[in-house]
Amino acid sequence: QVQVVESGGGLVQAGNSLTLSCAASVRAFSSLQWGWFRQTPGKEREFVAALSWKGDRTHYSDSVKGRFYSSSDSPAIKVNLQMNSLKPEDTAVYYCAADPCYSESCVTRPGSDYKYWGQGTQVTVSS
Repeated sequence: QVQVVESGGGLVQAGNSLTLSCAASVRAFSSLQWGWFRQTPGKEREFVAALSWKGDRTHYSDSVKGRFYSSSDSPAIKVNLQMNSLKPEDTAVYYCAADPCYSESCVTRPGSDYKYWGQGTQVTVSS
């Protein structure tokens, strides 16, 4: 059973940067496609970013495009989310998700298609 664990959340001032990391507990697949989502109380989970199983294709929500960047040098087991120019509205619990999906369209899939989910890490951006 694959488990994914996020790390790197915390409190940061607006305008600053923070990097989240996510790692799979085992190398169960030749590679994984990764997604990042976030959720605030009372709201539905929101897509943030996705990285393809090769690590060469990304997809971002309009709200973070140009500020957040997802990357990995080993997509089979880990992924990062570099968050720059953070805003108070970026405050949320951030979740990473992974799935053995191996096509170009994988990065645009909804969260419900992902098989493995982390427990989430809190990111708080103060104004």
